[in-house]
Amino acid sequence: MSSGSDCQPQTLSKPTFGEKEATELVDRVFGLKVSWIRPLPSYDDQNFHVRVSRSKGEAEGADEYVLKITNSEDSQEPDLIEAQTQAMVFLSAEGFPSATPYLTKDGNIMSLEPRGSGPDNKKYMVRLLTYLPGTPVAKVAAKLATNPQIFYEIGKLAASLDKALSEKFHHPSVKSLHRGQFIWNLANVPLLDRYIYALGQNQYREVVEQVIEQFKEKIIPKLSSFRACEYFILNKLC
Repeated sequence: MSSGSDCQPQTLSKPTFGEKEATELVDRVFGLKVSWIRPLPSYDDQNFHVRVSRSKGEAEGADEYVLKITNSEDSQEPDLIEAQTQAMVFLSAEGFPSATPYLTKDGNIMSLEPRGSGPDNKKYMVRLLTYLPGTPVAKVAAKLATNPQIFYEIGKLAASLDKALSEKFHHPSVKSLHRGQFIWNLANVPLLDRYIYALGQNQYREVVEQVIEQFKEKIIPKLSSFRACEYFILNKLC
């Protein structure tokens, strides 16, 4: 079992922009005026739900967006973020419900922005993505036990996404998505050992520990025989 200090580097890399700073970013980088903004939950990036107002004569576009400020570590890998974003554009063009980027004033899909002006200040990759309304699966958990059809639909969508990405998506930087120690890659379930402490004495702790151990014993020895699923490699797009 590891201590809470294991998460410290990740915590330090997460952006901590205030709503006023985020509003200024949208105006300065994307040329849009924010009429309403609120924070959204995120693991190691920082997200804001943004509503914009448009003046007469301005170009048409969505009224609601997600301002995504990538953590300082991933912000150093523009090829990775480029590939992720182009995958989203591809999926949208294929008819999947996927966010798409609003271009910066310079016509780019993202912009590396400093916070402050000192030499030691970190830089963060900033994107403005179209907002997709909906309900997270976690919020309909009560229905899952009585409606297995929801599980089926989730699995069907994941399979369709993977098929489209595997067969049709091509990008020069696509290999950057295959990160060996990426915690969100399902092949890296054993890495979750270091975060068991976060469960404390939660009633599900024993179950989680059993799942990790079974993965080590039954899946890891056969891992090379499985095809990598592009959907789960990309599952942290937003």
